[in-house]
Amino acid sequence: MELHHVGIATRDVDALASLFADLLGMSVVHEEQVDGMRVVFLRGDGGGRLELLEPAADGPIATYLDRHGPGIHHLALSTADVAAALERARELGAEPIDDAPRPGAWGHEVAFLHPDSTGGVLLEFVAASQ
Repeated sequence: MELHHVGIATRDVDALASLFADLLGMSVVHEEQVDGMRVVFLRGDGGGRLELLEPAADGPIATYLDRHGPGIHHLALSTADVAAALERARELGAEPIDDAPRPGAWGHEVAFLHPDSTGGVLLEFVAASQ
């Protein structure tokens, strides 16, 4: 597995995307509304990706921002088989949030692991070609 993206919770996607464009030379490569949030993917020249998450309604990102404020929300790891990665994580004692892979942003199949079982880090498995 390799790092696919870093998810960042924010109350203002446009301002943060603009800052990262100026500061890091990143550009918007995808944007959508999904699961009660506005999602914007940025990519840099080296291929690194950030996923900016802004709540559009009550939901997990709104709750996260209320509890923790803006910042890193999750790390996403690219895998060819989300179901197999999820099963391996279960075998190793990690607690899944998702019982099975589900549709995520940008058409990716995803599954999350609970941070209580992964050293305090919310991990996402993602099957993606982008």
